[in-house]
Amino acid sequence: MTPTPHPAATEPLSRGLLSEDLAPVPAAARTWTTANYAALWISMSLCIPTYMLASSLIEGGMNWWQALLTIFLGNTVVLVPMLLNGHAGAKYGIPFPVFARAAFGVRGANVPALLRAVIACGWFGIQTWIGGFALYQMAVLWWPGLGKLPAVFPASWGLATGPALVFLVFWALNMYVVYLGVDSIKKLLVFKAFFLPVAAAALLWWAISAGHGLGPILARPSKFATSAEFWAFFFPALTGMVGFWATLSLNIPDFTRYATSQRAQVLGQALGLPTSMTLFSFVGVVVTSATFVVYGQTIWDPVVLAGRFESKLLVSVAMLAVALSTLATNIAANIVSPANDFANLSPQRISFTTGGYITGVIGLLIFPWKLIADPSGYIFTWLVGYSALLGPIGGILIADYYLLRRRHLDVPDLYRYDGRYAYRNGINGPAMLALIIGILPNVPGFLQAVGALPAGAVWPWLADVYHYAWFVGFFLSGGLYVALMRPRPAPVPVAVAG
Repeated sequence: MTPTPHPAATEPLSRGLLSEDLAPVPAAARTWTTANYAALWISMSLCIPTYMLASSLIEGGMNWWQALLTIFLGNTVVLVPMLLNGHAGAKYGIPFPVFARAAFGVRGANVPALLRAVIACGWFGIQTWIGGFALYQMAVLWWPGLGKLPAVFPASWGLATGPALVFLVFWALNMYVVYLGVDSIKKLLVFKAFFLPVAAAALLWWAISAGHGLGPILARPSKFATSAEFWAFFFPALTGMVGFWATLSLNIPDFTRYATSQRAQVLGQALGLPTSMTLFSFVGVVVTSATFVVYGQTIWDPVVLAGRFESKLLVSVAMLAVALSTLATNIAANIVSPANDFANLSPQRISFTTGGYITGVIGLLIFPWKLIADPSGYIFTWLVGYSALLGPIGGILIADYYLLRRRHLDVPDLYRYDGRYAYRNGINGPAMLALIIGILPNVPGFLQAVGALPAGAVWPWLADVYHYAWFVGFFLSGGLYVALMRPRPAPVPVAVAG
């Protein structure tokens, strides 16, 4: 029996929902293979924040194998929603903001798109700070006066003048690359693909040599005196590991829309993500542990560590390479997706370049230097905090696509204000309600973590919910969304091949 077309099926597409960047990728243009997706994740994983992720777990008290196991488990967990959400991109050729329209409505999809975009802006700021600080470490070797400039920022900002100036220069360079377009970064991505594995191997060699072999490094015990202390750190740390790629687990359709097949995106991601994250994290674990053996203190930031080396030339080359690599990662990972998300607000007015500029400005305003100033801020405030926003969105999208729509979407109606995904005024109320309720249980714990509420101001069990932020939001919002939508089952769309 042929499905009955929706009444709006013959209506033209709405210009306010369609642009060249948001349109479905035609089958002939889908050329990404398994190797491409594996290479994508290897390239994305080989970055300074990945190294710092492992290092922060060591600094927090874990031994080497506890840190690696936590990272592997976290990346295996986040791989599941990544593959599930990636299915829609590979089947229909649509990006994340358009995919979100099915559950949230053609207008309501701007809410998850903007939440995800703002978080990407945060990552842009963090990566830009890392690259800028690397350049500062190089510059201050040759111009020591740069480190003695008088303070011009409020003390509460925690920002010295010298690092701030170099950071702003590097930020401007990122914005210039946005102006030139993404194609301008291709050569830097090739450079990164060759340089970072070599740099990682060199750091590993230094750690083993300076630390007198792997034995003394890996023999360093955990700082936790009891199993209760370990588990109290492990669960929020695991949530932070999931949160590390929670952004990509949502907007992965931005990449899988180019897949030659479902098998290509599934196999490529499964091979590339957990393995590359764990292997590069091992370098971070070994090097960070070696710094305790060599210097008597744990140095979890590789840029700070490189600044300890005596050779000016060696430090300069290393810092320039870190900056160039960070520039390549920033444009590829933290500009493309938020630019699409901002363009979804008004496809006819906001171009990719404009979206990139918006990303850059917000990336400044989040004070990235404070987010990564210490491991607790990096994991418990930043990674766990934003996972509380992204978990509920992921739960709703997966519940809608798999449990209600059975993986069938009416693609033309995703681009119509009066189609089946219009709901009421373009907004799906149950999705919004499920999103809000999924976020609420994590708010008290977040406020306590950032110091807005004093310790003990909320019930201990409610504060502990925050340690499982992504999981709580994912299952609570997903389950509630299905319960709210079941009385009004989603309409059966026209079947689409794929």
